Amino acid sequence: MKELICITCPRGCHLKVDEENDYKVTGNSCPRGAIYGKKECTHPTRVITSSVKIVGGTQARVSVKTNHDVPKELMFDIMKEMNQVEMKAPVHRGDVVEANICGSGADLVITKDVAQA
Repeated sequence: MKELICITCPRGCHLKVDEENDYKVTGNSCPRGAIYGKKECTHPTRVITSSVKIVGGTQARVSVKTNHDVPKELMFDIMKEMNQVEMKAPVHRGDVVEANICGSGADLVITKDVAQA
């Protein structure tokens, strides 16, 4: 039996996942908790948020995130890839920095506008 705290909403339900009984989840207040508990025990994923360098902008870095969750085992590869990225200003919220980053199926997108200096 694995114990988790659900992170899909602010409630933070204390989940118990029975790995020997087809990952049956108890302790969840909503269906999303059951989905999260099973997914976390079988194939955990995360949305990655960070920043990348920007040249010629009003700021030195701009915030980015993956447009959906990616397999946890790809996190470090994606972070290494993000460290190599250098954008030219101006950039706009929603701009795709890199499509299908590291073969994850997720796009890395800008989360804020940065004007040219």
